Amino acid sequence: MNPSFVEVRPDSEFPIQNLPYGVFSTSDDPTRRPGAAIGDLILDLRVLEESGLLDAVSGFNAPTATRESAPLFAGSTLNPFMESGRASWQTVRARLTDLLRADNPTLRDHSIRDRAFVRQRDARMHLPADIGDYTDFYSSREHATNVGTMFRGKDNALMPNWLHLPVGYHGRSSSVVVSGTPVRRPIGQLKPDDAPPVVGPTRLLDIELEMGFFVGSGNELGSRIDVDKADEHIFGMVLVNDWSARDIQKWEYVPLGPFLGKNFATTISPWIVTLDALAPFLTEGPVQDPVPLPYLRSTGLRSYNIDLEVGLKPAGAPDYETIIRSNSRHLYWDIRQQLAHHTVNGCNARPGDLMASGTISGPTPESFGSLLERTWRGTNPLQLAGGVERKFLQDGDSVVLRGVARGDGYQIGFGEAEGTILPALADV
Repeated sequence: MNPSFVEVRPDSEFPIQNLPYGVFSTSDDPTRRPGAAIGDLILDLRVLEESGLLDAVSGFNAPTATRESAPLFAGSTLNPFMESGRASWQTVRARLTDLLRADNPTLRDHSIRDRAFVRQRDARMHLPADIGDYTDFYSSREHATNVGTMFRGKDNALMPNWLHLPVGYHGRSSSVVVSGTPVRRPIGQLKPDDAPPVVGPTRLLDIELEMGFFVGSGNELGSRIDVDKADEHIFGMVLVNDWSARDIQKWEYVPLGPFLGKNFATTISPWIVTLDALAPFLTEGPVQDPVPLPYLRSTGLRSYNIDLEVGLKPAGAPDYETIIRSNSRHLYWDIRQQLAHHTVNGCNARPGDLMASGTISGPTPESFGSLLERTWRGTNPLQLAGGVERKFLQDGDSVVLRGVARGDGYQIGFGEAEGTILPALADV
């Protein structure tokens, strides 16, 4: 039996157990506003707030965002809600769950019901937050081992620091885009073998299957976030495709790391799934050996059982073909450790900051989270339908990431993270 008065298909990613948050607009009202997904609909949180249906929420008026001074859902991003803190997030979630119950007439029979719901197919999704900073980690042992083996050999696959800390680098927040945004093939310096460098479009355009989390309430500069209190600061999770130009990256990354090979685009799914929605899917992560330093030692379950897949639709093909199947539980360094490490030096995380996991690879070739690994540097091309072959992405190819946590009679999803490759700008 559907516990909500909103019709929800059995295969929907957005049952009442999920209620992820996003930002949307419609052709009738181009104003960007926050919403929560339920079935095939979006619940307009601005309408709900303005109607007073959130006033009865005990604790809703958080100290940093009261209805009188700063309504949480009046703006064009989720940043005010993110900043309001975990108690506020949980209280609003509980209120929305109650309002959507099949046996609760408060919203079901209210005069605003028609205004409060928008069909997802009639909406345009936008970035859910004003992303001030973006950090990309390198947290999958299988991925790091695969890449290290390719370039340094099996005996030196992992760098000496890898098993002691979550390796990361500062990304480019301005080029984070929402699902459906085309991605233009980047141009940069390339280094042919035994020849001087040249400038031109990447020939080795790749995808990276990742998950990311948004910071909610942050920390002051000079303070840090304890690993066992990180849940109080993590608003929720999204799918991430951190596109990568492997040939540009290979030439430029020494000694300071990725730059033009990574900063041209990062695609995220439109819906942020809260940690409360994902709590039933907590599971054991990989054994960490050696034992991390004390500030990275978290207690309890720390990984999530989320099935992940990547679909590729070559230019001109009618359908997507699944090329990767993985799971977020393969991450060696979990999101709480990532946030604790990021702030241990006093770095201030802020509401709306995005932090991504790095490529998530599993133990089998089908679970390798990038084309670099799936084709082993292009030596074993993917054989697709219709005799199509791919080593790396070509212009016109489309890629989609999907993620689902499967419960008892329901599933929790994030929506798609999709992008299509456009040709490079004229050579420079």
